[in-house]
Parts: sequence; structure tokens; C-alpha cells
Amino acid sequence: MTHADLVFTGGPVFTADTVRSRASAVAVRGGRIVAVGSDDDVRDLVGASTEVVDLRGRLLVPGFQDAHVHPVWGGLDLMRCDLAELSTQEEYLSRIAEYSAAHPDDEWVLGGGWSMSAFPGGTPTAAALDRVLPDRPAFLPNRDGHGAWVNSAALRLAGIDRDTPDPADGRIERDADGNPSGTLHEGAMSLVNRLLPETSLETLTEAVLLGQRYLHSYGVTAWQDAIVGTYGDAGDPGPAYVAAANAGKLTGRVVGAIWWDRTRGIEQIPDLVAKRDAYRAGRFAATSIKIMQDGVAENFTASMLEPYCDGHGHFTDNSGISFVDPSVLNPAAAELDRLGFQLHFHAIGDRAVRECLDAVEHTVAANGRSDHRHHIAHIQVVHPEDIPRFRELGVAANMQSLWAALEPQMVELTLPFLGDPRSAWQYPFGDLLRSGAVLAAGSDWSVSTPDPLAAIHTAVNRKSAPAYAEGDYEAFLPEQAIDLATSLTAYTAGSAWVNHLDDVTGTIQVGKYADLVVLDRDPFAGPASEIGATRVEQTFVEGERVYAADDAGAVRAA
Repeated sequence: MTHADLVFTGGPVFTADTVRSRASAVAVRGGRIVAVGSDDDVRDLVGASTEVVDLRGRLLVPGFQDAHVHPVWGGLDLMRCDLAELSTQEEYLSRIAEYSAAHPDDEWVLGGGWSMSAFPGGTPTAAALDRVLPDRPAFLPNRDGHGAWVNSAALRLAGIDRDTPDPADGRIERDADGNPSGTLHEGAMSLVNRLLPETSLETLTEAVLLGQRYLHSYGVTAWQDAIVGTYGDAGDPGPAYVAAANAGKLTGRVVGAIWWDRTRGIEQIPDLVAKRDAYRAGRFAATSIKIMQDGVAENFTASMLEPYCDGHGHFTDNSGISFVDPSVLNPAAAELDRLGFQLHFHAIGDRAVRECLDAVEHTVAANGRSDHRHHIAHIQVVHPEDIPRFRELGVAANMQSLWAALEPQMVELTLPFLGDPRSAWQYPFGDLLRSGAVLAAGSDWSVSTPDPLAAIHTAVNRKSAPAYAEGDYEAFLPEQAIDLATSLTAYTAGSAWVNHLDDVTGTIQVGKYADLVVLDRDPFAGPASEIGATRVEQTFVEGERVYAADDAGAVRAA
């Protein structure tokens, strides 16, 4: 008998298969799962050279798959002025001052990760940043990447003043006199970031590997990079993934979503095809197209069917921005589908969600049904009439469930401006599940933590996990909660399906790759309120250990 290379015993094992069968042992040989069952089923597979992992009642799960994430941005943030773990203006300014002093030769101060809830109206000022950076320009995107904090030096270099018009796809925040105040929303960021120094391939490749290491520490073994292409100040991750793969260092399985340039039309499609051909190596393939259809609700650029409210229940004249006009979006979606691309939409507002569903409906009418597995990420506000269309059109609901909770940004910058009934249409995961939609899951890191267990906690409880809670709030729309098994399956088998990796990953079944994660407990055995306390102890890709909890201290090191 040929013995296994690796055996897990003493489960439980969450297989995430169609019947969600439970087991207590798994055996691995040559990077593949060769047995799933009881401890007795694998006993004869243990030989002198077999590594045996005694689970001791801890849960073994398939490797998590993040269906919408930005690891290169996250890696760059870890290498630059990282503000993500701070929460107040003074903490931000202190960190920026420290970073600036430690990097005196950098032409620009770059980094980001600040929270809108730390500032009145969600908009920091150049005057505050000038206190620590009076002369050197700074460009610091917020956590969601839809706005940037800049100082006066950056505004001067970009020539932005009271006479500078807002771009069609963005807004310059201004003071009472019309002068730019230091926050640039959406397309207005390009007025400054076009001036930033180019990020080298060497730096981007380092960011890929750092981001990968960080994701592995949270049990993520595969992901869809939601922007491959030139966007903002990060540079194009595509060549960096190829370089990492060719060097044999890419351990994650990565689908790249190539950026749709909203300043261009259908004429860019040959360029996208060329990138798809070029961006393929090892475990990386850029086979998806990312279309950002709108902005975010907090800065009133999410595209809404009805105008935003003024905070007092009255409609304004602003209903957000649809970045790609449907007259372009529909034929572009059909042509991309015809050429074999998957469509990966960003849609926050209910109009954006509807426009993306309409585009897929147009695509089905033009080409017939395909197996490209188009999906819509974020799905914050969904009109009830559009819920059943996900299943009808075969569109996966790509959840960022960590956001489906009450916290300061939701309470102060979203609910008053959505008003009723839209506030109750947010993150309708329960309704989507009941309608029969495919659920996938992602984090949008570096927008928010890549911790799948924190997101799963929120999906189940509709409250933030204790480590991520900002205030003591009640459950948010608890009727939209989904159970633990469903949420775990979305973060494994569901995202594997979206990534076209379901034939080899996503579930624990004989013949599939041994992409596996050992948790520090069985979250099914405790109360739902403790799911978010679960931690990853070990992560395996094809049976090779790529993370152990003992490595945690080195994960963030640049």
C-alpha cells in the first residue's frame, strides 16, 4: 500500500460538499486528497514518513477563496504609510509624521487606509495634513479606495484650485468659499495620482508576495484580484503576478479581473484580449473583466434609482454616478461574453445593480447562456424586484458580508442619506439565498480585513465580530442573516465556483487539491456570538504548509 504524505485525524471536517457531509479524517498524497472519512478509514494510510496532524476537535475546512480582493494594494499599504489599524485623525497624523520622518528621501508620502467615520462628513482636510506635511506632497486613499486625502502641496502640484471643474466621474470636496478642501472623490483622484512616481515591477512583485503571505495567514488559498490593470497609484499587478509565478513563488490560485477603463469604450476590447493572453503563468490567469459601475454610498457616488436624501428625509437632486452608460455597458458586456470573459461588476447602489443585471440580460439575449459565471460584488442596496433576477440570469451574488453591520460609517454617513425604504434593502443575503442565487464571498481587502471568519461572523449575526466592532449596536436587518454552514460554503465552494476552480478546489473531496485550513476550534460547537473569535492555525496548498500560527509575527513584515 502506498502511504499518504499527510493525514488529518480527530476532526471534525467541514467538507462543503453538496450535502455538507461531515467527516473526522482526511488523507493527502501528491498534493491531492485521497481519502475522506473516519479515523479508521485513514489508519492504514499512515506510514513512517507520513505527517499526521491531530485536529483534537478543531475544524478542518477547505481553503478559503476570496472572490473580490486587492492583495497588491494591501501589500503596498503594508510597505507604505499604513493607516488601516488606526481610527482617529490624531492617530493618522502621528503615523504620517513618523513615516515621513523615516522616509525623508521619498518624493511623495504614499499609503492610506483611513476611515471616513474619523472625520466630520467623512472628509479630511488639507489643512490638517499640512500640520505634519507642509511641503512634501501626500496622496493617501481611504480604506475603500473611492476617495483620497491630499495636502496643499499635492493640490498645488496638480494645479487644483477653486476654478478647477469636477470631472464627470468624481468630485472635488470644497469649503464654503469653493476652494478645494483636501478630499478627492472617485475620478477626481486622477487629477493627483497621475503625477505619482511609477511603482516598479520589483516593488509590485514584493507586494504580491507580501499580500499573499497575509492572505495565507487568514486561511485564504485562492482569490480573484478585483483590479488587474492600471488604476490609481498602485501600478498594474498583472506583470507582478506573472513574475511571481514564473519564479515559483505564487502559492495562491489567482484569477485576475482586468480593469475596464471607463474613459474608453468598446474599442479597448482588443487590448483586454492581449492582456488576457499575456497575463497567464502558473497559478495565475486573468480571465475576468472588472467593471466598476458606480462609487460608494458614503460619498453619494453610488448609483441610485431615486436621489439621495439630505439627512432630514427630503430628496436632493443627486442620485449618484453610473460610470459606464448602459448604451456602452450592454454591447460591451455582450462582446466580452462572446470572447469568453467573465464579467466581474462592482455595484453598490440599486440603480447600478439593476444596470449590471440588465447588461447580463442583454448578453444572454445576444449570445445565449454561457458558463462564464458573471458576478456582482458588493450588492449593498438591491431593489426587491431585482432579487430573483440573480438566479434567473445565473449571476452570482459576491458578498462582502463584513459590511452588513451597524457601525459609525453606516449610522452617520449612510442611513440618513438613503432613508426609507432603501435602508432596509441593504446586503440582502438572506433574500438572495432564499431566491436560489449562488452566493460567493470576499473581503475587498485592503478596504477591510481579509479575515473570512470576521466576515462569516457578520453574515451569521448581522453584527461585527468583537475584534472589529466600533460601538455597541444591535443586529442590522437580522432577517437577512444566513447560517454558518451557508456562509462557510459561500467562502469556499461558492467562490471556487465563481473562480472556475470548483473542479479541483472548494470542497474536501477525494481527487481535489489539498488546499486546507486548520482552525483553532470548531465554530459549530460554540455560540454564534463567538464565531469571529476563531483563528487560523495552519494553511495548506496542495498539501504543502504555507502558513502556521507560529509564523504570525512575520506576516506583516515588509
